[in-house]
Amino acid sequence: MDVQKRVRTCISCGAKSDKTLLYRIVRASDGSTSFDSTGRAAGRGAYVCSWACYVEAARKGKLDKALKTKVSQEDYGRIGAELAAVCGDSEA
Repeated sequence: MDVQKRVRTCISCGAKSDKTLLYRIVRASDGSTSFDSTGRAAGRGAYVCSWACYVEAARKGKLDKALKTKVSQEDYGRIGAELAAVCGDSEA
């Protein structure tokens, strides 16, 4: 039996990869946005492949478009801090 991988695309650079190798940001049904460390939270998701791609997506408003909502500066900061901790990026 051939098992299909769940391929997703980074919203910033367009790289395609298995969803387990990407970082997911989710908009829940209540409108809140957050970093989804499990990759399984309910809601509309957007994927980035690295900290640099997150920064670029935030700068260009790609996260707002992908999640179909206006992400607040506070949410951008909180999500960025959580993502940087997971990525181990010292530039965050």
